[in-house]
Amino acid sequence: MSTIEEIRPAVAADAEGIAAVFAPYVTDTVVTFETTPPTAEQWRAKIRRNGLPFLVLARGDVVLGYALAAPWRPKPAYRYSVETTIYLAPAATGRGHGRRLLDELLKRCAEAGARQAIAVVVDSGHPASRNLHRAAGFTDAGVLRRVGFKHDRWLDTVLMQRELG
Repeated sequence: MSTIEEIRPAVAADAEGIAAVFAPYVTDTVVTFETTPPTAEQWRAKIRRNGLPFLVLARGDVVLGYALAAPWRPKPAYRYSVETTIYLAPAATGRGHGRRLLDELLKRCAEAGARQAIAVVVDSGHPASRNLHRAAGFTDAGVLRRVGFKHDRWLDTVLMQRELG
């Protein structure tokens, strides 16, 4: 197995690894509003139908994290705006991988024609995600108060935005 981490487009074979990275965030934290972890088959379907960048950070065939872009909203006038998502396995945090992965995602979004990137960050009391996005050039665009309820808590989301290209 390779000891070098690489960032590359996600493929169907990555689905189990992506599911394994994301599941603990769903079950054990409030940083996502998902309440049931998506299955590997659901991830495979998302990889197949996603027309925007969907990247993995991998060491050999082990997925250490992923980042993807999705349409911000379905209405046609929003077609140049994307929502970004990024998750790392706990063992991959604190090493600069998140910044590398997010920077590559933003670069590829710009190449795909996106002009605005939007991150919806749960205000969980832990600043890591907001700090990562700020370091990548995102600025706060607003707060949606008490829009999510998970693990017996009402939660806010912070909208962050970055202009691309």
